[in-house]
Formats: sequence, structure tokens, C-alpha cells
Amino acid sequence: MDTATQQKSGDAAGAQSVDRALGLLSALARSGGKAVPINILVEESGLSRPTVRRMLLALIRAGFVEQDEAKRTYALGPESYVIGLMASRRFNLLDLAMDSLIALSRDSGDTSFLSIRRGSHSICLHREDGPYPIRTHALQAGQRHPLGVGAGAMAILAALGEREGEEVIEDTAELLASDYPGYSPALLREHVQETQARGWSVNPGLYLPNSWALGIAILGPGGEPIGALSVAAIDTRMTPERQQLIADLLKREKRVIERKLNRKLDFNSPSSA
Repeated sequence: MDTATQQKSGDAAGAQSVDRALGLLSALARSGGKAVPINILVEESGLSRPTVRRMLLALIRAGFVEQDEAKRTYALGPESYVIGLMASRRFNLLDLAMDSLIALSRDSGDTSFLSIRRGSHSICLHREDGPYPIRTHALQAGQRHPLGVGAGAMAILAALGEREGEEVIEDTAELLASDYPGYSPALLREHVQETQARGWSVNPGLYLPNSWALGIAILGPGGEPIGALSVAAIDTRMTPERQQLIADLLKREKRVIERKLNRKLDFNSPSSA
């Protein structure tokens, strides 16, 4: 084998190792911050156990992964947090969504919300009140609920893959039973199916009586749900006709935000420099 062929072979092997390591980081990120046993990483990656272990050790040395030696599990490390923080500044979702929230509240007359996913939960980033004088107070900025509780949180849950969504439901089952009497794992699974079939979620006053809401997931450039838009109003305003109107508004603003996300990604990519 000549020198040029050896170099190409080495480059290909190096690129493959990078791809595998990044795949393991993505698998850990999808756990929502929970520690993951190596057998799950082996299963999800399709790699052999020794290969996964070798990749994890390299990531541990670089600070991207931490190991709990007692439990033999792995989680994202401090360097992953730093990179995530820098990425969040690039993709400041609230900045990108602010005009859409104003438009939603103006055109619907009701209250709109932006929520983001944090592991198995959804956090409300912003509440934008509309001009209609009677408002719902089911959600305030900073409030945190399990995925599935509320229209925005349900939209995010329904946009996850089947396995990940089921893991979230199982992970929050005890919290639902203790703090959210209107919800159950069976109900969440039912609403996930309805949301996926419809294209947007409906919360018919399950969290706060007489407060209805519709939600739609916002997808990141990679197709993963990173947040949700939702609109809430008192139940008497949520007739089937108005639900369709609000759903159309949500779909419109979802497209606007996702286009902004993709343009920001393109602008910041090395090829655009």
C-alpha cells in the first residue's frame, strides 16, 4: 500500500471514529440528562461493547462524558455543558420567536407561550398576552411541567421518537400521580397519538379547568423538538372553528421560526464564512 493510500485509509478511519464518538454524545444527550448504562449505548449505536467503551474513555478524558463508576453509567460532562451553552447563544429561541409570539397574540386575541424542552420537562420561556380582556393564567414564564402536561409540553412529547417518548412517560409517572391528578401515563399515550394524527396538541382544561390550549412543536435544524408554541384561552372561546383558526396561526409561526433557525445555522456554518 503506497503512502497516499495509507493516508486516505487513516483519514477515513479517523472520520469514522469521530462520527461514532459524536453519535454516542447524541445518545447521551437524548437521555435528557439522565445517566445511561453502557448496554443502552451499545444497543442504540450498533457498535460493539469494546468499541463503545473505548470511545467513552476518550470522551471522558476530554471532559465531554462523566462516568459513575459505582453504577457503571455515563452522562454528559462539563465540556458538553459548555458547548451546549454556546449553542444556546447561537440559537436563542426566544429572540427568534418573539415576533411570532406577538403575532399569535395579536391575531388570535389570546395568550401565546413559548416553551423549551429540558429533559423530561417543559419550561415556559415567555408569555405574551393578547387584547381579549378575559385571560387564562394556567402558565407563567419560568414554570416547569412534565412533558405532556399542557399543550406546549404535549406537542414536544408527541414530536419525540416512540422509544424516547415512552421513556419520558415512564420517567414522570410518579410525578404525575402525586402532582397532576388530571393526568396519567395512559392519558398521555392517548393524547400523543391524537396529536401526531392531528398535527397539533389540544389541552381541554386538564391542568386548569375552563382553560384550553393548543400547541405545536418547534423543530431544530436536525429535526429534533426543541420547544413549542401554544395559545391558551377560556373554554368558551375554544370552539372547533376557533381551534382550527388558532392551529393555522400556530403552523404559520412555526414555519417562520424554523426558517429563522435554519438561516441562522447556514449563516454561522463554516462554508458561509
